[in-house]
Amino acid sequence: MSNPTPDLAWLDAVDQAELVRRGELSPAELVDAAIARIEQLDPQLNAVILPAFERARRLAKDLEGAGEAAGAPFRGVPFLMKDLGGAEAGAPYAAGMRLLKEAGLVEAQDSFLAARLRRAGFVSLGRTNTPELGLLPTTEPEAWGATRNPWDPEHSAGGSSGGSAAAVASGMVAAAHASDGGGSIRIPAAHCGLVGLKPTRGRCSFGPSLGERWAGFSCELVVTRSVRDTAALLDVLSGPMPGDPYFAPPPPRSFSAAAAGDPGRLRIGFLARSPREGISVHPECAEVVRRAARALDGLGHRVEESHPAALEGTEAVGAFVRVVACNVARALEVAGERVGREVGPGDVEPLTWAVAEHGRKTSVAQYLASIEFVHRLGRRMAGWWEQGFDLLLTPTTAAPPPRLGELGSTREEPLRGFLRSAPFGAFTSPFNQTGQPAISLPLHWTASGLPVGAQLVAAYGREDRLLAVAAQLERALPWRERRPPGVG
Repeated sequence: MSNPTPDLAWLDAVDQAELVRRGELSPAELVDAAIARIEQLDPQLNAVILPAFERARRLAKDLEGAGEAAGAPFRGVPFLMKDLGGAEAGAPYAAGMRLLKEAGLVEAQDSFLAARLRRAGFVSLGRTNTPELGLLPTTEPEAWGATRNPWDPEHSAGGSSGGSAAAVASGMVAAAHASDGGGSIRIPAAHCGLVGLKPTRGRCSFGPSLGERWAGFSCELVVTRSVRDTAALLDVLSGPMPGDPYFAPPPPRSFSAAAAGDPGRLRIGFLARSPREGISVHPECAEVVRRAARALDGLGHRVEESHPAALEGTEAVGAFVRVVACNVARALEVAGERVGREVGPGDVEPLTWAVAEHGRKTSVAQYLASIEFVHRLGRRMAGWWEQGFDLLLTPTTAAPPPRLGELGSTREEPLRGFLRSAPFGAFTSPFNQTGQPAISLPLHWTASGLPVGAQLVAAYGREDRLLAVAAQLERALPWRERRPPGVG
């Protein structure tokens, strides 16, 4: 794979916006370069499933005539939207489902998030691949086929934001929309060598169509190649829409300022082994923790082996599955309402149907008991931070990127993929339940050249602390010059 614009492809969004601001490139030139790269690389990676290139070119032309519009700091910067959430008026939406793909439905209005991106000047080039309803940490839906990892096309790009991660890792765009209900920002970021921040619960709005997703487990943001891009996009996207049921407290200063600031000397606990029985941590994933711990110690932080006791045990897994299953059952009802008929087992993948059936068999009392357990878990988890710790360091995943097909299910074994996914969510899903912010950073590569991520977790509402330390690690263990082989 050769690269038509190698230098431009590897600039982050902040630098691309600066080129437009200085008049060195126009929005149309930025967009055309990204489109050319997608057309060249995507046939091999299968990241962009619903391209919208002509619409993007029209938007870029409109931005050219607008000058440096107030409130549009990313004027003309190309972007991609994950095809799960982030609805765009006039664009198709399938959520990884063959049923919705074949129905050809088009969204009537922008999500609050998509509208904010557009006001900031980003130009959407289309929508990226995702597993059906975001249920797996790999992106291999029946509807669209597998997305391949740019670092090794025989391996998964992760999920459920795998299409977005593959696109950013290969230099198609500098940043792309992503969402995370159990690790779906952080896992693909770890597998593709990117920065992936799961923000605090309620930081970014799901309006106007929803108040929350997956009972508050899910959130939306982006995957990027730099900490400063992640901070800048959090500044663009954070804050409530009027009518939201709840929202995270606003930060005392911008997230970009926090990322550029000094976090001071922090107390950081680390965990390199699995807190759950039956899951082992791959040596390469344990190594990323040791590498990050050494770097943090060298930066002057107090680093010690410690973790919340709330991470131990398996009861949280059962509560997580029950809550998600009930939400999947409802999602199939909504899909049926949209296509005008009841959804049957032949309309969805075996895993999706099996998970929905589990949700239908869950009583209201069982569902509420699971929510109550999750709330208790959050209070127990917060107790560790109250003991004087600032951050927790773990592997992002317990295993490196799997080969494509390893997490698949069959009609005979519909839950096979779900059960095999345990190592990939072991360190991520607890913090979807507690609502705390967590970030994955690309701090290690295996001997075979696959990225491995380290996860940092902060107390509720403390993305500022995460970003400041992430920026320190980006300087101490730089990753931006590392590029997947064969993409230029």
